Amino acid sequence: MRYQEVIKGLFIERPNRFIAKVQVDGNTETVHVKNTGRCRELLVPGAPVFLLVSSNPKRKTRFDLIAVEKTTSRGPILINMDSQVPNDAVAEWLPKSGMFSANAVIKREVGYRNSRFDFYIEDGERQILLEVKGVTLENEGVVSFPDAPTERGVKHLVELMCALTDGYEAMVVFVVQMKGVHKFVPNDSTHPEFGKLLRCAAENGVRLIALDCNVTRDTIEIDEPVKIEL
Repeated sequence: MRYQEVIKGLFIERPNRFIAKVQVDGNTETVHVKNTGRCRELLVPGAPVFLLVSSNPKRKTRFDLIAVEKTTSRGPILINMDSQVPNDAVAEWLPKSGMFSANAVIKREVGYRNSRFDFYIEDGERQILLEVKGVTLENEGVVSFPDAPTERGVKHLVELMCALTDGYEAMVVFVVQMKGVHKFVPNDSTHPEFGKLLRCAAENGVRLIALDCNVTRDTIEIDEPVKIEL
């Protein structure tokens, strides 16, 4: 996944979840934030951020904030925080993941019961529903999800368990939008219900996968599995 034109800036503040103030070439720009999560540990004053330049002259904002450089005890790490890009990264990864045959049919945004899941895969007699969750919350090499309560995430887990009883396979892929981590855990302190249901889903047959990514200022690509600890 490659962005077209990306420039660097310095984060100033985030007046609301949709926009941020960023210093670009000595000027203060209002930019769109492509992640409505809290991201409080990422968007701190003075943090280097990366902005996608819009090609649409009719937009109110010229830039989308897509990545941030976070200072850690292990040195700086680059974190992609675009909440839309994990699905694109998974779409690139699935055909070469080795989980399905070359004849597998992969569809995006497919409805099931009262939800829309990110992917539906048919591979011979196999029918798979797959949901993608982007992960940006990191602490000393441990990543977790969610960074804010997610009733939508709870609903997805419930309906994935229902799908198992209907004969589907069910998967959740956590796309860790950075490198240099060693473990994924559910964020029980922020949303204990999600953590409880994630463990229940795993016990009942929902397959959980966490994958880190190689991230540059203008690219992101899924790389290696990350250990999941429930």
